[in-house]
Amino acid sequence: MAIKNLALIKVFGSMTAMPITESAKKALRGSRRKRDVNLRRKKDVNETIKKFRKLVAEKKGKEAKELFPQVQKVLDKGAKGGIMKANAAARKKSRFVKMVKKIS
Repeated sequence: MAIKNLALIKVFGSMTAMPITESAKKALRGSRRKRDVNLRRKKDVNETIKKFRKLVAEKKGKEAKELFPQVQKVLDKGAKGGIMKANAAARKKSRFVKMVKKIS
């Protein structure tokens, strides 16, 4: 974002950029919407992984196997949406498969 389209204002002791031009305001609205979507996706990824790891820790192999397709789906969507890199998602899936095999 170009500095010339923003005005710096002091809010609660820190400097915050406020858009001046219409295009900068529109860009800010879009980035806020994208941020909300990304935070929601990231939360879904983290919650699903947390559930899966809990099942593995409790040695519940059957439930972990049932949850694994959902874990894959969430990781793939996270990689597709830019929440994580594709190789990171692939690495996590690989490690989760190993976990399931180990407890089954």
